[in-house]
Amino acid sequence: MKKKLIIVESPTKSRTLAGFLGDEYQILATMGHIRDLPKSRLGVDVDHDFKPEYVLMAKKEEAIQKIQQEAKKAMEVILATDSDREGEAIAWHTAQILRKIPNSKFQIPNFLSRITFHEITKAAIEKALNQPGKINKQLVNAQQARRVLDRLVGYKLSPLLWRKIRRGLSAGRVQSVTVRLIVDREREIEKFKPEEYWEIWAQLSAAVHPGGVNDILAKLVKINDKKADLKTGIQTKKVVSELKKANYQVEKIEKKEIFQNPSPPFITSTLQQKAAQTLYFSGKRTMRAAQSLYEKGLITYHRTDSVVLSKQAMAKIRRYINSTYGEKYLPEKPRFYKTKSKLA
Repeated sequence: MKKKLIIVESPTKSRTLAGFLGDEYQILATMGHIRDLPKSRLGVDVDHDFKPEYVLMAKKEEAIQKIQQEAKKAMEVILATDSDREGEAIAWHTAQILRKIPNSKFQIPNFLSRITFHEITKAAIEKALNQPGKINKQLVNAQQARRVLDRLVGYKLSPLLWRKIRRGLSAGRVQSVTVRLIVDREREIEKFKPEEYWEIWAQLSAAVHPGGVNDILAKLVKINDKKADLKTGIQTKKVVSELKKANYQVEKIEKKEIFQNPSPPFITSTLQQKAAQTLYFSGKRTMRAAQSLYEKGLITYHRTDSVVLSKQAMAKIRRYINSTYGEKYLPEKPRFYKTKSKLA
C-alpha cells in the first residue's frame, strides 16, 4: 500500500512524529541541510544578482537517495521541517532535488506540500496536516541572503586578515561586527578612572518583644543628613569610631506587600540569558538542548521572538497547575503577554 511520505530534518523528530501518526505515514529525515555553497570556491555569481551555486553536501548522498526512492513510491510527499529560515531552506532544497527526478510526479500541483507547526503534539501535527500550504519563498530568500553575505564577507575579508595580521584568522558577517563592539567597549574600560570608596555596615541586635532578639544588618547611608560619601580608609575609620560610641533606636517599622508578576514565556534571547546565568551554559549548548526538547515534543518552538501562547496551550497549563499544585495556585484568569518585537 502506498503511504504518505513526511520529510523532517532529524531522526529524533522523525521518531516523535511516528509516535503520533498511523501506518499510513512514512517519516524520513534529511539529517540537517542537504545542499550548501561549495567549500573550495566562492560559489556566488556576483555578476548576476549574487546568484548562489548549490552543491550536495558531503555524506548526505545516502539520506538523499533514500528520500528519492521512497518519494517515487509515495502517494504524497509532505515537507515538515522547522518553520524558521533554516527549516524553510531545507524544505526548499529537498523540493528542488525531488523536482529534478525525470518524468516525476512532483510537477503535479499539491503532490508536494509544506506543513508547519510550533509544538510537536498530536493535536498540532493533525491540525497542520489538515491545513497544508506551500514553501514560503520569502523565508527561503532571507536564508539565502544571510548565507551569501556570510560567504562574501568570509571569503573576501579573511585573506586580508591573513596578509595584514596572521594566517588562520577569519572574518564574518556577525563575528567581525561583534569584535568591533568588544574593542569599543574595551577602550571605554581603559579610559575609566577608578575612584576609591568605602561603605559601612553594622550588625545590630534589637529586642522586638520580651525575651526575643532580632539581628539587623544596617548600612550607613547618611551622615548629618547628607549622603555618606567615604573616600578613604582613614576617613571611614574615624566615622566607625564615632558610630561605636553611639546609641541606636528603631525609628519606624514598615510592612509592605510586594507583588511580583511572573516572567513571560521564554523567547530565544531570554532562554539563553537565563541558562547562562543559572546553568553557565553557552548559547550553543542551550540551543542544542532546546532543539532536543522540542523534537521530543516537550517544549514549543524555541527560535522565536514571540511570547504569545495559544489558547490550547494555556488551557493545558491551567489544568496542570490545578491538578499538580491545587486551585489555590491557579489564577482566576489566564495571563497573556504581548510580543514587543514587530518582527516576531
